[in-house]
Amino acid sequence: MQRFDKLFINGEWVPPHGSGHTTVFNPATEGEVAQVCNADLDDVNAAFAAARAAFPIWSATSAAERADWIRKLHSALERRKDDLAMAITQSMGCPLEIAKIIQVNCVKALEKFAGRAYEMEVEKRINNSLVVREAVGVCAFITPWNYPLYQLIGKVAPALATGCTMVLKPSSVTPLQDIIFAEVVAEIGLPKGVFNLLTGKGGVLGDAMVTHPEADMVSFTGSTATGKRIQQLAADSIKRVCLELGGKSPFIITENAPLEQAVSFGVKDVMINTGQTCIALTRMLVPANKYEEATQIAKKVAESLKVGDPLAKDTYVGPMSSMSQRETVLKYIQKGLDEGAKLVTGGLERPKGLTHGAYVKPTIFRDVHNKMTIAQEEIFGPVICMIPYNTIEEAVSIANDSIYGLSSGVWAGTQEEAIRIARRIRAGGCYVNGGDFNYDAPLGGYKQSGNGREWGEFGIHEFYEIKSMQL
Repeated sequence: MQRFDKLFINGEWVPPHGSGHTTVFNPATEGEVAQVCNADLDDVNAAFAAARAAFPIWSATSAAERADWIRKLHSALERRKDDLAMAITQSMGCPLEIAKIIQVNCVKALEKFAGRAYEMEVEKRINNSLVVREAVGVCAFITPWNYPLYQLIGKVAPALATGCTMVLKPSSVTPLQDIIFAEVVAEIGLPKGVFNLLTGKGGVLGDAMVTHPEADMVSFTGSTATGKRIQQLAADSIKRVCLELGGKSPFIITENAPLEQAVSFGVKDVMINTGQTCIALTRMLVPANKYEEATQIAKKVAESLKVGDPLAKDTYVGPMSSMSQRETVLKYIQKGLDEGAKLVTGGLERPKGLTHGAYVKPTIFRDVHNKMTIAQEEIFGPVICMIPYNTIEEAVSIANDSIYGLSSGVWAGTQEEAIRIARRIRAGGCYVNGGDFNYDAPLGGYKQSGNGREWGEFGIHEFYEIKSMQL
């Protein structure tokens, strides 16, 4: 078992002021993987002091200098991709072969952010005014456990490109890839204080980071409930806050869509990270006259996906990230049954042959109406609600009947028809006719799914201020 006894502050690995360690568990085996030291408030202060001290020099570097550092970081991380994938698999259970694709591929996006550093040197003359861009300052980053490296890079890359400095705290469930990232930062010699890493419990460190007087901006990815609290805490000092929160994303399949292809896409979309994806299309809306056929297709696809050891090459569905998350998902499945939804497949029993570990069967409910708890609340597990509709107007109404608006999907007979429907859904994104995720496109939500955007050219907008100089 690995033991990590130091924090990364001001370009150095330093012993914490905090006491004790947090244990990282392998959710597939329930065994211990690592112990990671706990930071305390003195460590928070030291990290923000380092970031503040580094900010004047780092923010004054040229776009070419920052781009060069980002490219160095990219190259070094490429060499550690196998380590990063294994760290994620060991701590949150994503099957290793899938982790290499959906968890670690985000490293390549760094190259694009190197190019985006030059956007900071764009100046605009408006009559007698000169409008320029300046880095927002010191950033506090709090990242989740479900896509830990993806969320780290989605925050750190635009911050580096714009000239910000930062203090980052990963989830205590999945800190290992962040430690590898800090090792790479040290290896390439990124200027001291630009990137600082704290490990430990969010309940101890989170409030201190969000309210810290040296933090100019907070970027958080996680639950809507925690996001609300962060926004309230940050309001006292009017910090900029970027929140990527929960989702309960609808997937509308039209009557003229290729049903088997669309349903298969929808099932695999949810199951690929064991349902632990904020943009997962967990509400499948199907024409009433094709509902029976669609449920049978969904059953066949779900039952064809191998559930098991995340190190096995043919495993598609791994365990939940933790035993506590497993219990949460099972409670939602029971709630669905209590409210009258019917199982198409899956349920409360363990997957066959898996007597331990945080496993949940891929579960599909039918006879679901949109007011049920399982159709309104984010389950964050391998659970799909299949909901029938009679008209597209009804489908859109059901899709929008949610406090969330993070993502959505539409599969129609033509792309043009799908786009027309997608434009009517109140969500920050939409997957049209099976479209792929795009690192160059913005990600973010409407309503209680958050504010601000990450990734793509829009991803750097959160990290700079606009200054107007009247000449």
